[in-house]
Amino acid sequence: MTTKTPLFLNAQAVTQALPWPALIDCLQQALRLADAAVPERLHYKLGSAATAAPTLLVMPAWSASLGVGTKLVTVFPENARAGLPSIHGLYVLMDPHDGQTLAVLDGGELTARRTAAASALASRYLSRPDSRCLLMVGAGRQGRNLPLAHASVRPIERVLVWNRSPQEAREAVQSLRAQGLHAEIAPSLPEAAAQADIISCATLSTEPLLAGEWLRPGTHVDLVGAFTPAMRETDDRVFERADAVWCDTRDGAFSEAGDIVQAVKSGAFDPARLAGDLATLCRGPDRARRSADDITVFKSVGMALEDLAAARLCVDHHTTAGATQSTQPASILSRDPS
Repeated sequence: MTTKTPLFLNAQAVTQALPWPALIDCLQQALRLADAAVPERLHYKLGSAATAAPTLLVMPAWSASLGVGTKLVTVFPENARAGLPSIHGLYVLMDPHDGQTLAVLDGGELTARRTAAASALASRYLSRPDSRCLLMVGAGRQGRNLPLAHASVRPIERVLVWNRSPQEAREAVQSLRAQGLHAEIAPSLPEAAAQADIISCATLSTEPLLAGEWLRPGTHVDLVGAFTPAMRETDDRVFERADAVWCDTRDGAFSEAGDIVQAVKSGAFDPARLAGDLATLCRGPDRARRSADDITVFKSVGMALEDLAAARLCVDHHTTAGATQSTQPASILSRDPS
């Protein structure tokens, strides 16, 4: 038996290997697999605060065709005050046949890209094909990835950016413009929501930001933040008006996704109304948008199979291209300059 030498792939290497179209297609194929096992992720609070406590997430998944993978992620909500990303992590991919470690990847960049790609994959089915205006609520790392991912599946001509911090919103606009999107500061959240075909939210808010009364018919709402029951990005009216609500995984939708958890608790959303998960959508696209006037909602919870598929694509890219540059393990933890 040959001993394998693990690859160490930093954030730059992960970005290089995961262009949006290829990654979105990869997730679509992985979600159609029948041999994948995805246990419930482990969720640990690292402090006593109710809402802003640091969190450790452990997300395993395996498949005979993709491999055995585990992601370790820390979420430190207060990092933004120090100018640091809120999310850091590592991903370990192992051979499904002998258990040897194939690669260790930067988990923060892997998470950021697969999360945006999953939202774009859902949008491929749920948003109107002629969607041209996107409102981005939030200006962090995800706020700069999500418009690019959505623009790879829809003809986005205009991106409106809203953030509590005007300076961060301006920086996000500059970043998006540098990458070819026509981005501008949102005049106000209600006004921007009324113009948008797609509204993507990626914040750490604990209070509703998006009101259902602002949505026009045909809007697709993409919810990426609110990953704990105490967090929330939308009010009850969003769920009351929605013609179809989807999630990427049912396991965490009713236990971790704050928007859904709180809407169920208030009575605004009946769990029986959940249309299905992303895998169901990929396997049966006929169940997607029914009318141009439908208001659709996709709640991203985070699914370990998405990480596994992205890691496999990343490793295959560098192995095939022969362009892998091994570094010391410490370099994997280097922060993304964006």
